[in-house]
Amino acid sequence: MNEIALKYTEEYAELIIPWLLTSGVKIVVLVIGALILNKVITSFIDKAVRIAVRPDGISSKEAEEKRENTLIQIFNATANIALLTITGLMVLQEFGVEIAPILAAAGIVGLAFGFGGQYLIRDIISGLFIILENQYRIGDVVSFDNASGTVQEISLRKTTLRDLDGTVHHIPHGEIKKVSNFSKDFSRINLDVGVAYSSNLEHVIAVINRTGTELAQDPLWKESIILVPQFLRVNDFADSSIMIKILGETLPSMQWAITGELRKRLKVAFDKEGIEIPFPQMVIHQTKDLEKVTDKTEAEK
Repeated sequence: MNEIALKYTEEYAELIIPWLLTSGVKIVVLVIGALILNKVITSFIDKAVRIAVRPDGISSKEAEEKRENTLIQIFNATANIALLTITGLMVLQEFGVEIAPILAAAGIVGLAFGFGGQYLIRDIISGLFIILENQYRIGDVVSFDNASGTVQEISLRKTTLRDLDGTVHHIPHGEIKKVSNFSKDFSRINLDVGVAYSSNLEHVIAVINRTGTELAQDPLWKESIILVPQFLRVNDFADSSIMIKILGETLPSMQWAITGELRKRLKVAFDKEGIEIPFPQMVIHQTKDLEKVTDKTEAEK
């Protein structure tokens, strides 16, 4: 039994050892070369994009970095797929696999995609325009027709969003008809506050402006505020309140946190100054005829 095993071991060794010394070495060299080339390409793409993407004079430094990182991620992903495909074919060839039929089959598959993959082509073309026009970047908060959230990933075919609930949405670029970017260049505080009709408007305006100034001077918030939130106008005469509009500007994506803090401080300031934030009320007026009938009925009782 040992002799048979030893015989087969020697036979396999005679076949495997020469293969390892020839094709095996080539495969190792191919894999190592691919890893080194991947590092070189990644470094080249990173430097090339950061040199090619020039500031437009409007976007902040953080916004430009987001744009650069988005382009780098897309180019790296495309280069990695191409390098992996080429390396895989070369390794298969060293294993004795004929790659000519594989390439022919790939050509046929590509032809089939050309006829039936119009949606894929549409997604890729739309993705190119989204990237070139800098409509949004990784880290931006956006809203599409059917989803909204923070952009986590952009490829040539789709965009991946994560909403406030943590749900991840994958949207093909060809399905995107409208893009609303909430965090490009800067964001805006747009707050409506209702006060009672009996309020002294000049006093209300002074309290609002003072509260916004104090918020902008707070060390925790001042770095995120571009334009101090202040009174803009009397926006509406509502059913039970006078609506006051407050506007300000913040760094991208900071408007929600700062608006929430402003609401809290306004409530505290209004309570301290005796300014009422009214709730919906209904006033009922009785006609004179109804009052007479009511008085007569009460007299009969």
